[in-house]
Amino acid sequence: MKKIYGSAAEALDGVLKDGMLIAAGGFGLCGIPELLLSAIRDAGTKDLTFASNNAGVDDFGIGILLQTKQVKKMISSYVGENKEFMRQYLGGELELEFNPQGTLAERMRAGGAGIPGFYTKTGVGTVIAEGKEHKDFDGETYILERGIVADLAIVKAWKADDTGNLVFRKTARNFNPPAAMCGKICIAEVEEIVPRGSLGGDAIHLPGIYVHRIIQGEHEKRIEQRTVRTA
Repeated sequence: MKKIYGSAAEALDGVLKDGMLIAAGGFGLCGIPELLLSAIRDAGTKDLTFASNNAGVDDFGIGILLQTKQVKKMISSYVGENKEFMRQYLGGELELEFNPQGTLAERMRAGGAGIPGFYTKTGVGTVIAEGKEHKDFDGETYILERGIVADLAIVKAWKADDTGNLVFRKTARNFNPPAAMCGKICIAEVEEIVPRGSLGGDAIHLPGIYVHRIIQGEHEKRIEQRTVRTA
């Protein structure tokens, strides 16, 4: 089965549809699938729900899709750093389902592992728990969280081989593996495609069985918060 495509637009061809749920890897601006997000913007797909730790910044990451009003709902942990995200949410223009970061990562992982739900103590007694099933185990209260199964997963990796085995670079690993796992279709953009067999088994962070399409491209190295020491 062909996995390598020539561009983000080509890899997304026949996959996008209005109203779909997309799981996106990345944390802030680290490890975000920027080429695929730009191609989704250019495709004009609308009424999208994104499961992602956050929405990047105003002019980068999922933020570019907020600018064009293509996102209907965010399933996220963090709103900061993106003024448009905050403005749309406070103005009632954008639905938001808050998830603690660990819960969101586990919801993605669980969906990819075929687990429909799990119980966690995180969020008990807060607004996170409202409307969710509560159950006691060994004298402690837990809430039920549902696994996420996305129509599409988009992730960014450092290296891939032609079978889709992925290697992530340092902290860019973040939400990418669980996001990739939970997509019915997973598209990965990578910095380098290497020959089959050149990735050591212990170096592979995500097996190619989860990855359906791959693109290679040039990526921008942005610093989300530039901090320098005063002289």
